[in-house]
Amino acid sequence: MASAKSKSDRNRELVLRVLSAAVLIPFALIVVSAGGAALAISCGLFGAVMGYEWARMTASPVMPLMAFFCALPSLSIVVTDWQVALGLLAACAFLLVLIHPARMGDRLIGALGIVYGSALPLGLLLLREGDWNGQAAALILMGTVWASDSGAYFAGQGFGGPPLSPKDSPSKTWSGAFGALLCSGLCGLIAAGLMDAPRLPWLIAGLLISIVAQWGDLFESSLKRRFGVKDTSGLVPGHGGVMDRVDGLGMACVCSVVILSIFGTVPELLGLEAG
Repeated sequence: MASAKSKSDRNRELVLRVLSAAVLIPFALIVVSAGGAALAISCGLFGAVMGYEWARMTASPVMPLMAFFCALPSLSIVVTDWQVALGLLAACAFLLVLIHPARMGDRLIGALGIVYGSALPLGLLLLREGDWNGQAAALILMGTVWASDSGAYFAGQGFGGPPLSPKDSPSKTWSGAFGALLCSGLCGLIAAGLMDAPRLPWLIAGLLISIVAQWGDLFESSLKRRFGVKDTSGLVPGHGGVMDRVDGLGMACVCSVVILSIFGTVPELLGLEAG
């Protein structure tokens, strides 16, 4: 009976995941394709929700302020540029440390929440609006992360095996990690064809995107375990909260922006030169 119930729970979770994806994926594709103010406002809203979820997870007494500070950097892109947005991110984190009413440890946790909740949506925004083919870069990265997540879920459910990180996330398995790498590598090869670029750089890019996304997922799992919560909220059926859904994607975006900005030959190597 317990086994049947467990299977029923897994089927219900899968249905909820599919329904959530049916809403969130088209929305993400539309606003990322559009870019500009529409994406900046959307990222700001997601940042506000992530600030709320961080405050909820850490039992912070400054929840409204967390939500506002996490939204501000992305929203500022509508009227400023990325330098100002990053300056606002740093200023908001510092300001929270100054005005937070609790002890210093809680203040620093709040500041980390500002950085985390602001940087993940801002990373997607900066990837889309960067000095390269931002639309292609952002859409390919999103598709690769989604494929990585799906590969991890189905391979983990189908093959099981030893956990990837027993302490932080015992439900994630090595088979799921390899399934994620396989799917993201295939996405890299498909992207090479779409961008008319060499296969090897895109294959490496696909694998790296999956590795970073999985690390981002494990990092948030460690945070939730640290604060004794299962989900950051219940806003996304089948996933938990917004942070639970975009942790890997946001981390991959942030790392991609850093790499594309520092290593100027990477966009050319991937066929992502600005048109």
